[in-house]
Amino acid sequence: MEENHHNPFEQEERRPPFDMKTFHYFANIIKTIFYGFFVMMAGIFFGLYLGYGDPKYSTPKLMTIFYVVYGIVFLAYLFFVFKMWRKHHKEHISS
Repeated sequence: MEENHHNPFEQEERRPPFDMKTFHYFANIIKTIFYGFFVMMAGIFFGLYLGYGDPKYSTPKLMTIFYVVYGIVFLAYLFFVFKMWRKHHKEHISS
């Protein structure tokens, strides 16, 4: 029978308390949610609070400009998220 004796003076391999890949994955999730909320809150502020997106308080020209600009900003957000997750995926495939 083989006995496993642990030598208290033997140096153990130091490793982080959690997996760094998992940490970076959750950091990307937090970044995605934070930037998404930021884009949505900016849209709500300009569209509802300032009235650019509300037909009752805005002209058709201002509404058109608001929705075109907000659409472009939202597409830029989606492009940013796509690039961020694609980069994250490529880093972990190669390692």
